[in-house]
Amino acid sequence: MTSEYEMSANDYIAVIKHHALLLILSVAVILATSVVVAISIPPIYESSGTILVESQQISPDLVASNNNTFADERIEVIRQRVMTREHLEGIIDKYNLFASQSRQLSVSEKIDEMRNAITVSLVSAVIKGRGEVTIAFRLSFEHRQAEIANKVANELVTLFLDENIKQRTERASETTEFLTQEADKLRVELEALENRLADFKQAHSNALPEHQELRMNMLSRAETELKEVDRDYKSAREELRFNELELSAAATKHELPGPAVDKQQDLGSLKAEYTRLRSLYTEAHPDVRAVKRKIAALEATKGAGGAAAPASLDLAKAQARIAATEARIKSLADQKQEILKKIADYEAQILETPQVERGLVTLMRDYENARKKYEEIRTKEMSAKISESLEQENKAERFVLLESPLLPEKPIRPNRKKVVAMGFVLAPVGAGALVMLLEMLNQRVRGAEALASVLGRRILVAIPYIYTRAELARRKQWRTRLIVSGVVIIVLFLVLLHFFYMPLDLLMFKALGRFA
Repeated sequence: MTSEYEMSANDYIAVIKHHALLLILSVAVILATSVVVAISIPPIYESSGTILVESQQISPDLVASNNNTFADERIEVIRQRVMTREHLEGIIDKYNLFASQSRQLSVSEKIDEMRNAITVSLVSAVIKGRGEVTIAFRLSFEHRQAEIANKVANELVTLFLDENIKQRTERASETTEFLTQEADKLRVELEALENRLADFKQAHSNALPEHQELRMNMLSRAETELKEVDRDYKSAREELRFNELELSAAATKHELPGPAVDKQQDLGSLKAEYTRLRSLYTEAHPDVRAVKRKIAALEATKGAGGAAAPASLDLAKAQARIAATEARIKSLADQKQEILKKIADYEAQILETPQVERGLVTLMRDYENARKKYEEIRTKEMSAKISESLEQENKAERFVLLESPLLPEKPIRPNRKKVVAMGFVLAPVGAGALVMLLEMLNQRVRGAEALASVLGRRILVAIPYIYTRAELARRKQWRTRLIVSGVVIIVLFLVLLHFFYMPLDLLMFKALGRFA
């Protein structure tokens, strides 16, 4: 029964001896390849500048800025504007970038390479009450030539600063222009509403709500006056009936018909009537003026010497009183009609007032809303103009060049020391892996124990390999070559260590210093 054979340490040593030359060559090739790669990779230089995001110089409590976006958002917007095809193509043509490439690149490929070479990294800080805030950003550019990297980095920094000023100024100007246009529109709308309101008040001037109390008072006074006139009218009617009775009695007493009675009047009675009427009415009242004319006519008749007959005196008095009473009744009736007309007008105006008030409230509400909007827009317009002045005078939040791009002294890539060190790590690993692969492909039997494992039988006698003199000489020769190869590798390692990491004398002093 066969069993799987496990290689011993002697077998591994035998494999190493058998493939010693291959191991040495593999290690040498991998080390040489790592050195060649470290030397052949072109250097990449980086030039960078730092731009500070400086806060507004004037207190925001006094003057507020319209550009209230976050710094990182604004930086990203500016980055997109700066890294447009037009800007990047101009920089590529100006400094003849990517001319040393091994193959000819198209314009789009050059722009993509340019964008990959530009890096914008934000610098943040934690501020109490505001959290993490961007206070600066670092702008860098990578290129194979240090001078070009420095020039392009300065060009990009200048573009960022100019674009920030341009963007903030344009935004402030656009805000001011927009608010000015809106204010003009609202002003026209407000004037139209003012005209509508004035026309409405003029059309309903007799039914405006603010005059409602006055109309109510006037209606109350008119109703009171109507009551007084109605009372006087009734009194005058009673007086007329009484005077007609007196006239009938006087005509019966003197047997004179009413129409033929003498027209002479008693002067004393007329003067008494005039005094009574004058106490009630003004001089221009019709009753007052009628009695006054009769008094004047009677005085003229008496001056001519014509004495009235006593018989007709009472009749004349009664007729005069009847005429005065009739005139008074007519005047009171006219006054009553005028007062009733006034009352009807006042009542119509009072009834119309709620409808007028409803329309007036709607117009006033629209007017007040438009006025508030107009005042608000005007206030914002003034703030926008102040903000625009801040941006134009560079007093608002701004970008300040904190550290200009410098000429790089050494490349950031590749790290040749790490590449060579990686070669020293990969050399034995790669050589060992190659030998293991070859051994896996080779199915030969190794020694007596391996043969016994394969055959499943015990080996009684094992005759060792007997070297000839030629083979011994060859082994000595290989041993010498191995020693020489080892010395060469050590020397090569020391040379690489001296030139790519640290001079050997400094390394020796540093090592001795640690052990001292």
